[in-house]
Amino acid sequence: MSKIPTAAEIRASFLDFFKEKQHTIVPSDNVGYTSRDGARIFTNAGMNQFVPIFLGERSADVDTWPGVLHKGLPTRAADTQKCIRAGGKHNDLEDVGLDTYHHTLFEMLGNWSFGDYFKKEAISWAWELVIERWKFPPTRVYATIYQPDKSKGDPADRDQEAWDIWAEKFRSIGLDPDIHIVNGNKKDNFWMMGDTGPCGPCTEIHIDLTPGAPNLDEDRQREGRKLVNGSDASCIEIWNNVFIQYNATPEGTFEPLPAKHVDTGMGFERVCSIIQGTKNFTDFENAKVSNYDTDVFRPIFDELTKMSGKTYASTLPKANEQGHVVPVTEQEKIDVAFRVIADHIRTLSFAIADGIQPGNSDRNYTLRRILRRAVKYGRTLDFKEPFFYKLVDVLAAQMGDVFPELRVKKEQIKSVLKIEEEAFNRTLDRGIAIFEDIVEFIERFNEKLRPIPSEGATLLTVDEKSLIELRGYTVGLSSEGKLHRMISGKDAFLLYDTYGFPLDLTELMARERGLTVEIGVFDKLMEEQRERAREAGKKNKQVVSVSEIETKAPTKFIGYDNLEADVKVLEVVEMKDKTAVVLDVSTCYAEMGGQIGDAGQLILGANTYPITATTKVGNTWLHFLGGDEAPPVDATVKLAVDAPRRHAIERHHTVTHILHWALHEVVSKDATQKGSSVTPDKLTFDFNSAALTPQQLADIERLVNERIVANDPVSWSEVPYVEAKANNGIMALFGEKYGDLVRVVQIGGQPHKLDGWSMELCGGTHTRHTGEIGLFRLVGEGAVAAGVRRIEAIAGLEAYNAAKADADLLKLLAGKVSAQGTADLEKKLDQILTQQKELEKALKAAQQREASGKAKDLLATAEGNALIAHLGDVDADYAMAVNDALKSQFTGIIVLAATGGGNVTLMANVGKEHQSKVQAGKIIQTIAPLVGGKGGGKPDFARGGGKDVSKVDAALAEARKLIG
Repeated sequence: MSKIPTAAEIRASFLDFFKEKQHTIVPSDNVGYTSRDGARIFTNAGMNQFVPIFLGERSADVDTWPGVLHKGLPTRAADTQKCIRAGGKHNDLEDVGLDTYHHTLFEMLGNWSFGDYFKKEAISWAWELVIERWKFPPTRVYATIYQPDKSKGDPADRDQEAWDIWAEKFRSIGLDPDIHIVNGNKKDNFWMMGDTGPCGPCTEIHIDLTPGAPNLDEDRQREGRKLVNGSDASCIEIWNNVFIQYNATPEGTFEPLPAKHVDTGMGFERVCSIIQGTKNFTDFENAKVSNYDTDVFRPIFDELTKMSGKTYASTLPKANEQGHVVPVTEQEKIDVAFRVIADHIRTLSFAIADGIQPGNSDRNYTLRRILRRAVKYGRTLDFKEPFFYKLVDVLAAQMGDVFPELRVKKEQIKSVLKIEEEAFNRTLDRGIAIFEDIVEFIERFNEKLRPIPSEGATLLTVDEKSLIELRGYTVGLSSEGKLHRMISGKDAFLLYDTYGFPLDLTELMARERGLTVEIGVFDKLMEEQRERAREAGKKNKQVVSVSEIETKAPTKFIGYDNLEADVKVLEVVEMKDKTAVVLDVSTCYAEMGGQIGDAGQLILGANTYPITATTKVGNTWLHFLGGDEAPPVDATVKLAVDAPRRHAIERHHTVTHILHWALHEVVSKDATQKGSSVTPDKLTFDFNSAALTPQQLADIERLVNERIVANDPVSWSEVPYVEAKANNGIMALFGEKYGDLVRVVQIGGQPHKLDGWSMELCGGTHTRHTGEIGLFRLVGEGAVAAGVRRIEAIAGLEAYNAAKADADLLKLLAGKVSAQGTADLEKKLDQILTQQKELEKALKAAQQREASGKAKDLLATAEGNALIAHLGDVDADYAMAVNDALKSQFTGIIVLAATGGGNVTLMANVGKEHQSKVQAGKIIQTIAPLVGGKGGGKPDFARGGGKDVSKVDAALAEARKLIG
């Protein structure tokens, strides 16, 4: 049996195939985009980024697009596009986990032609890849073409051209095209971008997966034909080729387009499932064709098994009496959970990497729904603590080569998911308990009802009627005198509003218990809430400048010792496109003193509002939010600082103080601070000084790291300014304005005793001990103004990452030069440099010999006292060697030109006895502009150059005129 290819190999083989066909390989577009009507939606097809070309709004120029992976023709493109289908017209969310093929995120492999090739090439290449390269059994392959049903008003004509091309392919291997080519109507085989605009027929490739031998006899082929375009999952489509050849007009006609295009799409996960599930087409009898039983998902499943101790067994639930597919056995529940979680981590990770985060509206809320669905299924695997974000590492490792944004944004993705997961975890278990209480109420209530046969109705007590009203039911009793098996709209809204349960999650849980949800009432309550939100939004103050903020009371900052607190929303303001909230108390540090402001989140129930920045106006803190929505005024919310980010800032701030001290120790006490910037990623420190020597920089870096290793305590105290000013050991910034009470940050000594080796007036946040800083590294030192230098440095994890990158680079370089590890690298480089010098010496000697020979040949072309020659496509060094060889043998006037590398080189030599007539500098100054350049020199020798190689002969002709 031939080797079964991995998913990565299958993807690469598709893209490599189209490289051979001169396609430009472009990177995947963002998973989200703004539609032509302004809606922010998800990318659900591979062709979205090419729409402007199809519409004629942009020329075909894909070979010039940023990030091109392989440059081919500008009119041909291929890629693998990440797509999300989880809302609107294309919504697969509710089916994910219940079958083998539905996903919220999938890859779409595709190739495109923009007015270039058309049906013949597209179909021929599809055949070549599927049948000849991948070796799909041709007896199991079927093609569909467009056959309009005129009785239903289907547009355009039968696609006879596509039929003829396919027929030739099937006949070439002895198969009957009347069996293997199937007609399809408008629904199956005609594509339209909208009611009007570009459109055209499509042809699809289908594969018969029914059990049996790899190659089918004619009777089986005829049976397989009946399955095409049907609902049987044993015959599925793998590739759609759309031929955009018409323009649908408002009048209902279909006019031929002047430029015809090709747009294709192949489901990557589906192709992997077929190739791997049939063991590379060798076993259809026992095939396990499931997208989830491929190495696309296996690494995530393996990690889930490691985390949960539970194993994936590929079981599938069946439909119940109500037609709902509901897992029944424990293993079915586990397997559904595996599939849901694996699918959803892909969707969330790709979306966040592309800048779309879970939120409270539009596609952002879709992501929040998906995440909460995954977290709920985590309970099936007994996950009580945040687990979902931990899967990002394995996904980034698996797919980071093809989608590098996953690796670049890995930590950000994990941080966002962890915050969201923690928020939902706070209410999930209570919400599940409420749901169970609702179900129990329905069951018990129905058990208590007493039907009265004579009246055919049910007698309800006053208490029972009150209970129904209390739960919010509006539909009354069923015809059997029972309470409908329905979650009331009021309860569904309670789960949504208080406990963060998206409606579809409540519906899912209800289906699993044989219940429905009262959607009408839920929608009514939702609209009432939206109206309240709109009214509240109107009250949000629109401000042009921060001076218009109404809150004048100072914000109480408690963030030195606390990272979380329950706080009250005093005001919500909107400034241009940003929303900010004012709180009575804050744990977030507001940007000042060179330290960047904190990020974090506000938490209200299961809803989170990300804080992207914190600034201050006077003594009032502004917390800027990452979206349009904000908690209501007067609400009590939990404020949580982004702790990892804050700690990274603190490491850089504390080490800035140590750096300041070390600078005084190594350079001078007069090297005073002129400014600084402290962020999570780095620090910069400006000071007045001459340029530092390499030894001074090394000494500073060593001293700082020594103080870090000492693990000295860091403390702070508030003291009267006059007392601090009188203490010569406390540094203050010249020109800063200080209040009567100042904060002194002390490193070393006895905490709070003002006897440390570093003491500065500072309002920023810091580590508690220097050892928390970790490694310190200088990154750069240079001038930023007259007499002012800037040091850039990193500490902690940033310094570790930089050191690791350097070590990895050394290993890479060692491998490239065949060194035995990094220890052997220097010796190997010395050998290479020595060899290079020897080669350069030998090359120069050879060049001189060749130039000398060329000079001898040129001497025979001299005309009197002048030798003018075009040396052709050679570089400037060769031209100079020829020039040197000539002037030792020829005392007249020499003018040479060369055009190596697409550039013009010009040289002139004038012997002493001819300089009264013409000078070399004058010759070059005159002819260089003719080739689009300039030059000059002395009377005896000059050189110049230019860019226009087509004008070299004209320049040399002008030189002849000058010489006369």
